[in-house]
Amino acid sequence: MKNFLIAILLTGLVINLAQAQNFNLGVKGGLNVYNITTDNADNNPLTNFHIGLLGHIHLARQLAIQPELVYSTQGAKVQSGAEVKLGYLNIPVLFQYMFDNGFRLQLGPQIGLLTRARSTLNGAKTDIKNNLKGVDVSLSPGVGYVHPSSGFGVDLRYNFGLSNINKSEAVVSKNNGLQLGVFYLFDHQ
Repeated sequence: MKNFLIAILLTGLVINLAQAQNFNLGVKGGLNVYNITTDNADNNPLTNFHIGLLGHIHLARQLAIQPELVYSTQGAKVQSGAEVKLGYLNIPVLFQYMFDNGFRLQLGPQIGLLTRARSTLNGAKTDIKNNLKGVDVSLSPGVGYVHPSSGFGVDLRYNFGLSNINKSEAVVSKNNGLQLGVFYLFDHQ
């Protein structure tokens, strides 16, 4: 319930910002290469996907804010041989510096709301959601490009996990991942 209220509040904030500024709505999707880094094991990354919506709000000629609502599949291949697959509803809020040629630099926080967590070992699937915290916080620096006349673009970012996702404080685990995405901004000018 708490996660749902956070999502509602952030959505309301985005709607208010959109009404006050030059606003474009868009869709996006792409590739994730995520890992769960822990202080006591070497894990290997998993390749998955992300898909969602974005809002692009011009604050000034070269400054913008881009909130997104993205479903992201993340996880890792852990040392025991199991695959840990996590599903998050991620809400990044990126501040962008836009160059005149369509390139963008971006940086901002991301809040992730855990929707599912499953471990698979030798074909047996185990729900591990109760072992993990419901909220993940990360920092997302990146670059992007939008083709000015078409509204199509690409972005590349790395999400640095800032919070421990384990409920047990005995092990510190963080989500870290590279995202390569394509997007389309409706009515882009």
